[in-house]
Parts: sequence; C-alpha cells; structure tokens
Amino acid sequence: MLAVDHPRYKWVALSNTTLGNLLATINSSIVLISLPAIFKGIHVNPLDAGNVSYLLWMLMGYMLVTAVLVVTLGRLGDMYGRVKIYNLGFAIFTITSIILSLDPFDGGGGALWLIGWRVVQAIGGAMLMANSAAIITDAFPAAQRGMALGVNIVSALAGSFIGLVLGGALAEWDWRSIFWVNIPVGVLGTIWAYRSLHDTGVRRHAKIDWWGNATFAVGLTSVLAAITYGIQPYGGHTQGWTNPWVLLGLIGGVLVLVAFGIIESRVAEPMFPLGLFKNVGFTTGNAANLLASVARGGLQFMLIIWLQGIWLPLHGYSYESTPLWAGIYLVPMTIGFLAAGPLSGYLSDKFGPRPFAAGGLLVMAASFLGLLALPGDFNYMVFAILIFINGLGGGLFAAPNTSLIMSSVPANMRGAASGMRATFQNAGMVLSIGVFFSLMVAGLANSLPHTLSAGLTGQGVPADTAGAIAQLPPVGTLFAAFLGYNPIGQLLGPQVLGALPPANAANLTGLEFFPRLIAEPFHDGLVIVFWMAIGLLVVGAIASLVRGKKPAADADQEAAFVAREAEVKAEVSDAQPLSPATGVAEPIDSK
Repeated sequence: MLAVDHPRYKWVALSNTTLGNLLATINSSIVLISLPAIFKGIHVNPLDAGNVSYLLWMLMGYMLVTAVLVVTLGRLGDMYGRVKIYNLGFAIFTITSIILSLDPFDGGGGALWLIGWRVVQAIGGAMLMANSAAIITDAFPAAQRGMALGVNIVSALAGSFIGLVLGGALAEWDWRSIFWVNIPVGVLGTIWAYRSLHDTGVRRHAKIDWWGNATFAVGLTSVLAAITYGIQPYGGHTQGWTNPWVLLGLIGGVLVLVAFGIIESRVAEPMFPLGLFKNVGFTTGNAANLLASVARGGLQFMLIIWLQGIWLPLHGYSYESTPLWAGIYLVPMTIGFLAAGPLSGYLSDKFGPRPFAAGGLLVMAASFLGLLALPGDFNYMVFAILIFINGLGGGLFAAPNTSLIMSSVPANMRGAASGMRATFQNAGMVLSIGVFFSLMVAGLANSLPHTLSAGLTGQGVPADTAGAIAQLPPVGTLFAAFLGYNPIGQLLGPQVLGALPPANAANLTGLEFFPRLIAEPFHDGLVIVFWMAIGLLVVGAIASLVRGKKPAADADQEAAFVAREAEVKAEVSDAQPLSPATGVAEPIDSK
C-alpha cells in the first residue's frame, strides 16, 4: 500500500479510477445493445404499445439518474472525502450487479425489477464518475494532468463502445451474463480502491444544501423524463410533445430549475456553486462538453439503427445476430478514441489544451459530413474510415476539455466541478436521445407512410391493410430498427401473410424488404440529425477557444506540488532503490 506522497501513488490512483470509469460506462451501453435479449429473456415484447415505457426507462433510466446525482455526489466528495464517496460507489455498483442478474420475475414485473435496480446501480456509477476526475486532478501536477485525464476520460468514452461489442457477445449466450461480467471486476476494483486510495485533496467542511439538492433533482428529473415521454406517440400524433403531462414536466421542471438557481445564489454553501461560472474557461468548457455530448450520443444511436435495421440485414445477417455485429462493426470508432485520447492529453500538456479541444470537435464535424454523403447500403471500408475519424476527433477533444474545466477551479471545489462536468455530459446523452429521435421521427413522418404503403401493396397486401399500417407512428418502426427486429410479420399477422402468395410472404418477412423499405426515409431523417450535430460541434469548437483565468490560489499549490514531488523522488532515489524483483520502490515510512 503506497503512501500518498510516494511518486508512484498517482499511477495507482489513475489505474483504479480508470477501471471505475470504464466499468460504469461499459455498463451503460452493454444494456443498450442487449435489450432484445433482455426482453426476450423476461418474455416482454418491447414493441407492444404498453411496453414502450419499459424500453425507454431501461434505455434512459441509468443515464438520467447519473445526470441528476453527479453534482451532489461530487459536492459530498469535497465535504467528506472524494475517495470515500468513490469507494462506496464501487461497492454499490458491484452489489447491484449481483441483484440485477438474479431477476426472479417475468413480464412487466421482471422489467420493473431491472429498471428499479438499474436506478440504484446508477447511484454507484454516479459516485464513480463524480469523483474520479477530481481524484486524478489531486494526484497529478499540472504538467502531467492532461495525459492522466486523457487516459481516464477516453477510457470512459471508449467504454461506451466496448460495451456494445461485449453486450452483443454475452447476450448471444445468456442475457444475465451482461450483469455477471461486472461482478469479478467490481469486487477487484472495490478491494483495490479501499486498500490503495487516499484523500489527497483539500477537504471543505460545509453544510448540505438540502433545498438545492431537492430542487435540482426534481427539476432535472422532470425535464429529462418529459423528454423521454415526448418521443412516444400521443393522441393521434407521431410524438408526445402535445401530451399535457409532457408539457407539465417540461414547463414545471424549468420553473423548478429557475427556483434552484435562485436558491443557489442565496445560500451560504450551495450544492451547485454558480460562482464557478464567473470563470470563462469553466463556462465555455462545460458548454463545449454539453454540445459534444449531445452530438456524440445522437451519433451512437443513429449508427446502431443504421447497422441493425438496414445495412446488416441487407448483407445477409439475421436479425437475431445484428446486435453483436453492430458492436463489432463500430470497433473502428473505439480504436480512434483509444488512439487519440492519451496522445491528445500528452500533447495538450506541452502545447496547451484549447487547440486540441477545438480541433477535435471540428474533426468530428468533418466525419459527420462524410457520413451524410454515404448511401444507405454503403461500402464498409469508407464507413469504417469515417467512424474512425469521428473517434479520433472525440479522443482529441475529451482530455483537453476536461483539463480546461478542472484546472479553472480552486482545489477545494474540484469535486463539485467534476460532478458538474459529468452532469453536462450525462444530461447531453439523455437530451440527444430525445432531440435526435424526435428529429428522426419528424423526418420519417414525411416520407415513411407513402413508402410503406406502396411497398406493401406492391407485394399484394390489401390497400386498406397497407394504409392502416402506414399510418402507425413511425417511432415503432424506428425502435424496431434500433432493436434489430423485423416488424413486418408482426404488423401483418399470420392471417394476412397466409392469404398472400408464398413468395410474396417470404419476401415481406425476409432480410431485405424491411431494410430497403426504410433506407430512404431513414436517410431523410439522418440528414436533419447530422446537420444539427455538425452545427453543435462547430459552436462547441468556438467555445473551446475562449480563454479563462486559472485560479490564483492554485498557482501556489501547483508550485508546492511540484517541489514536494521532486523532493520525494530524490528521497526515494537515495534511500529506497528500486527492487530488482518488482521494479517498484518500497513505501516510505517517514513523511
């Protein structure tokens, strides 16, 4: 067990927090890609109208809870110890993984069990995400901070794509295994964290801001939940934005958040320190983080739909296998993240973070332009190059952006700043689902009904039946593509299919009819979605170039940090030579 001032302690802190971040983010996307297997395992049809809410909450509940809680948990880390909150998060995450894998129910009860315990698991994930960047910032001097945050942050972003491959592979075996895989890693990480990590940051004793916590949680939950339900059809409309409950959630949630802002500006020790936004670097860094998160989240969902619903079936992959192969075919994006992230962090330490943060977003925007030019049935090598470039852009942006945010706040506010950064990132993911799905549904609503009706009647389906199916809300078609389902057989039913010539019935339920049917309408929606993402990324790049001031108090702290590290290194070199067996110096007894 290394002492806090041991020169190798910072690498222990980086290793453990990177493992925690990786586990938390893999768990988010591993469920995303495994939803078809999960619903099949608990005997729920996610495309039935009454089950759409289960699907949405399974998809978004984890992200919503982490978005709401990370600021509070980061603030508690400032008050009671970042390592203490982080370690507790590792333990909660591991225990809930065991409980999730033991789901004893079928049907709606089984879905509610998973949704409820995923909410509890998200609390543990939020504890990890809220404090990991602050622990690293405490442990590393400024000259190495970009590199360290690069490894940590890019592991989190890469985890969201690693989970796609891992979830697809495990779901082929047993849906419960997507939770089993967390258990050994969680146990190892929890024990390692409790034995190895120390609180090295500045502890700030303060009272808990109960009113601030309550209004923030209620307001943000209300807004994000309303966005979730706004995707669903309502009252004959293709979407639910006219639903009184959705409007109440949006308007009421915004009003509560306004009240939250008033409370935070008046309490002595706020949960959400609004004064941090007086620093231009902190404000613009978080703005760029939010915009990039919205664009990146939308891309992930659109690419999954594109692969699972269109490209893979057209290339002979069965609908049951498309989740696994969608994850595999997205690997180039993960490689791009892993290649650029640590390197960008290292270079930003030497040349400054702003050019890399802004440049990364512009590279991502360029990849969106390339994807817009692709047809529905694209050449995979071109697709792979474009998503690799997108991953490179994301990796270039992540570490410098985090370094900008974390270096712009006083040391005793790093837990809160880390939580606020994670809030903007996680809220951006939830917003991206609502915004991008809504834009995609709007694009589909213009062209899908005619395309669907013409395609069905062309195969001999009676005009009244085809017309009725064509008028169904396009969100069902979108979810079918997202989950890798072929809904044509379910929509027509055995009676209609049985009345058709066998060749026509086989064509309708085969691998090519549904993908070719939705390819053009999907591309219409994709154009709207990707142009919006390009606009968000360009604005984020401009925000990343705006300069702010570094806290004056941190300059003295940094100088002391570097001097202490040099002194300890010299002491270790003179008094504690490296062990020839392990290559690691023994801990220093005297401090």
